[in-house]
Amino acid sequence: MSEHSEELTGPDLAQGVEISSVGAGEMIAGHAFGEPVLLVHVDPNWFAVGAKCTHYGAPLSEGILVGETLRCPWHHACFELRNGAATYAPALNDLPVYEVVLENNIVRVAKKRIHSNARDAVHRPRSSRAPTKVALDPNPLIGPKSVIILGGGAAGNACAEMLRREGYRGPVAVVDSDSDAPYDRPNLSKDYLAGSAPEEWLPLHPSDFYEAQQIELVRGVTARNIDPKAKTVTLSDGNVREYGALLVATGASPIRLDIPGGDRVLYLRTLADCRRIIDQSKNAKTAVIIGASFIGLETAASLVTRGLRVHVVAPETLPLSRVLGSELGTLIKSVHEEKGVVFHLGHSVKSIDGNAVVLDDDSRIDGELIVAGVGVRPNLELAKAAGMILDGGIAVNEFLETSIAGIFAAGDVARWPDAYSDARLRVEHWVVAERQGQVAARNMLGYRDRFDDIPFFWSAHYDKLSIQYTGHADKWDETRIEGDVMKMDCAVSYIVAGHRRAIATINRDRQNLETEVAMEAELLLKPPATLTFESAEA
Repeated sequence: MSEHSEELTGPDLAQGVEISSVGAGEMIAGHAFGEPVLLVHVDPNWFAVGAKCTHYGAPLSEGILVGETLRCPWHHACFELRNGAATYAPALNDLPVYEVVLENNIVRVAKKRIHSNARDAVHRPRSSRAPTKVALDPNPLIGPKSVIILGGGAAGNACAEMLRREGYRGPVAVVDSDSDAPYDRPNLSKDYLAGSAPEEWLPLHPSDFYEAQQIELVRGVTARNIDPKAKTVTLSDGNVREYGALLVATGASPIRLDIPGGDRVLYLRTLADCRRIIDQSKNAKTAVIIGASFIGLETAASLVTRGLRVHVVAPETLPLSRVLGSELGTLIKSVHEEKGVVFHLGHSVKSIDGNAVVLDDDSRIDGELIVAGVGVRPNLELAKAAGMILDGGIAVNEFLETSIAGIFAAGDVARWPDAYSDARLRVEHWVVAERQGQVAARNMLGYRDRFDDIPFFWSAHYDKLSIQYTGHADKWDETRIEGDVMKMDCAVSYIVAGHRRAIATINRDRQNLETEVAMEAELLLKPPATLTFESAEA
């Protein structure tokens, strides 16, 4: 998915460079055998891996070394240098790895290693709180007799992959009502909707990957019932499946508007939704976006790119100010206005009348295409019926296990105890969902691996504005700004009781990544987070 040139730059590392030119803790980007390669010196060892992140092609030379791992600057994926393994989302594919030879004061890259997507990856938790291995099954080397994953989105797909990466060879089935899952959902409101990315980019893996990994995709089918005593799941096709471990990753559904004419409103959650919006946009000249959420504004930007005149209606006075503050809200509004977007802030939609969107003040906006992005609700019906404790989501402990042993939850439905903020969180971030799916998989296999990753998300608006956000702050006492917001070169820290809880950056990718690493280091000084299910609200 990289938009970057494949032109090879830097030294020919197959010919080698002087050892003294790459100090301890340094990297040098170059090429070898016609491919971009990154040479890394982590004293006393030397490594050579592919130079581009396997997620969206970010230049890894701009990332950060943490021990013998490498962090991507764009979306914070993590790779093992020893074997190239993509151990932490959002990257799912491993880096190519090369042999390194030192001779006569020269270090050079030798042949590429042959490996199969680094499925022999060594499990190393991100934090130094090493997990313990306990048996959830009489034979921990085998794991549960089978795993069923409800939901083929970020969390479900990542869970299935990690089970195989960790060596589990029992049956794995992923059940999802979406016949297209799993695919790259963040791209729906961005490049794909804008028309700058082909649909071939969207699948997280080709179908033969799941066949090769013996991951069964049960698509176009919904789960109707979970029976924790019998350890079965009843599906909409009438099948009843047994499980040894279960992941509930059922995601969320868009909040739908209950207004006259509301059946004309489209929503963006699935690939089918996106195809429908694209199809209607081909015959439309005007669009109205209801809601100035991230999804709403990314959709607005994509439709502007397609040549439509776009209006945005929202009740707030500044878009995204509740999440990012007034300074970034002002910037986001101005960027969209420069592209021709007309905002109708401080208003709500009363009805849809033909091609007209009627606002609460009876003013009318022409909208041949109408899309709403006013938030989502987690899909909790299955969990509630099965007797899991709910707390604004499915309550899980620090290991992402629900109040019912052997059942885990991850992604948009999970509410977990966050060690960094000392609060229970439920967030709707793609990367968080993927990493939770990975941790849940390990814990199904007997690891006691705490989920203590710092939340991270990104949002893109046109080719002009990309925001990275690390941490979580529902409210804050103050914001501290470095740089110039309106020049799109800034870092905004969100302060609670004198302590930074989150940071948003624009064009400061490395600073955002450095902040994530610093926040992880702070976690090591805090007691582990726990959740007492008795204190959660039923």
